[in-house]
Amino acid sequence: MSLLLIEDDLQAAEYLIKGLRESGYTIDHSADGRDGLARATQNRYDVIIADRQLPFMDGLAIIASLREKGDRTPVLILSALGTVDDRVHGLKVGGDDYLTKPFAFAELLARIEALSRRSASAAEATRLQVGDLEVDLLGRHVTRAGRNIDLTTKEFQLLEYLMRRPGQVITRTMLLEGVWNLHFDPQTNIIDVHMSRLRNAVDKGFPRPLIHTVRGAGYVLKESE
Repeated sequence: MSLLLIEDDLQAAEYLIKGLRESGYTIDHSADGRDGLARATQNRYDVIIADRQLPFMDGLAIIASLREKGDRTPVLILSALGTVDDRVHGLKVGGDDYLTKPFAFAELLARIEALSRRSASAAEATRLQVGDLEVDLLGRHVTRAGRNIDLTTKEFQLLEYLMRRPGQVITRTMLLEGVWNLHFDPQTNIIDVHMSRLRNAVDKGFPRPLIHTVRGAGYVLKESE
């Protein structure tokens, strides 16, 4: 497994690098946030371990930048800031785990192992398929019967939500919460407009529709009526 450690405390970094290598990990090290982001962007790692307070660019800014680029590499935040608000903020920005300094090395190892298992499970679901419709989640590429389908970002998110729940009736409330992150109904036709565009892109020109309306209930993605 390959790790990236972004830590400006060189004494702490040396200790962690030695212990992680002895535990069988391959590890790269960056001593500041700017270099850390560059390494994280240019290389592929199983887990990134990032101190929160770093020169040039803090750990949370690194995470936010990676998530904006669509990089889902698990990130374990290390920080002396350990209040509930600090931990919640770190996780909301996109961190996957938060370990407060000082910590036991055994706990660090356990958390890295947990993140790597979670990442491996997620990697198995990078491609979704229903009938002749295929979605590549990493490349954000959609095809049906070998034909490329161009979607906007929101249409792609809507299709992914449906593809992850084939044969399940998806209600308006589920779509508002799962795709738009809204926990109330804005009383607009936002869902109808995007669903109409998605159906036009996915089903138009094909003999059988995949997206079906369930009257009074919502929508379902399946191969046949």
